[in-house]
Amino acid sequence: MTQQSNEEMRSLPIWRFVVPLLFQVGLILALPSQSVYTHITGKTVILQTIPVDPYDPLRGYSQTLSYDISRLDNLQKLPGWKELIQQKSKNSNYLDSGTELYVILESPPEGSKQPPLAWKPVRVTLSRPTSLPANQIALKGKSAGSLIRYGLETYYFPESQQQEINQAISQSQRGQRRLLVVEVKVDDRGNGVPVSLWVSDRNYRF
Repeated sequence: MTQQSNEEMRSLPIWRFVVPLLFQVGLILALPSQSVYTHITGKTVILQTIPVDPYDPLRGYSQTLSYDISRLDNLQKLPGWKELIQQKSKNSNYLDSGTELYVILESPPEGSKQPPLAWKPVRVTLSRPTSLPANQIALKGKSAGSLIRYGLETYYFPESQQQEINQAISQSQRGQRRLLVVEVKVDDRGNGVPVSLWVSDRNYRF
């Protein structure tokens, strides 16, 4: 490198180095910040689920979850589905992969129950609703072929709870599928963050 090049490097303003660094740091912090915002400001919603895969060897012990609203055969029965297919599908049965949508969920009748009752899907739409009744919320999902994903599919828990949770799930699944639900927080943008897992009357916090 020539002496002139060295002098040019030294003469560059410091912001030329700082701005790219801050941009990269911002990208790293964006996801946690979004989760914190959703957790603080979000509305509590209960989703019906069943376990799919009890072990993820790459990231430690976990439960991989599949929700009732993840299944297309459940969403296809809802108002708004035909409009989604007409606008965002090349196949009459599936949405194009990567298509974002919103599932409108409605709370069950008030009352304290353990486990809490799951919210009921009542409609699907491409755009986020700007005005909903107090007992409804819009949850954002994304098409992944034959399923809809919401970023709520994996629940990680401490190794110390592994055996207890496995046994509880196994017992609850013996002909009583509805006893496994997940509590999530959903913010005003439709983003969801998992809060806890209910197995029968036992609650395991995330």
